[in-house]
Amino acid sequence: MQTSYFAIAHSLPNAISIAAKSPDFYTGRVYLPLAPTWEILTEYKKNHDIHIYTENYVAEILLPLDPEQVYEELGNYSVLLCWEAPDKFCHRRIVAKWLEDSIGVKIPEL
Repeated sequence: MQTSYFAIAHSLPNAISIAAKSPDFYTGRVYLPLAPTWEILTEYKKNHDIHIYTENYVAEILLPLDPEQVYEELGNYSVLLCWEAPDKFCHRRIVAKWLEDSIGVKIPEL
């Protein structure tokens, strides 16, 4: 499993969007259980506080999920996509760390 962003990896056959809304050009698989809520996104756009975003995302999105089940549903060779470039804060890296810490896998950025 790897992470990346729509601009460079949208056409990979194993790409999976974990965004609340995928770009119009994206026609691949979508996994909404990992998408942030509009409330989390709206709050972040107002305050730009990555700590509050991370706390909310973990509490509301990740904690209710079983990391082993999520990993199995996504597949070992999947590439998790969202909007931000690698040098920007993004929830895909929160997901990657959660899976790494929970089940001991390594999930690098593509």
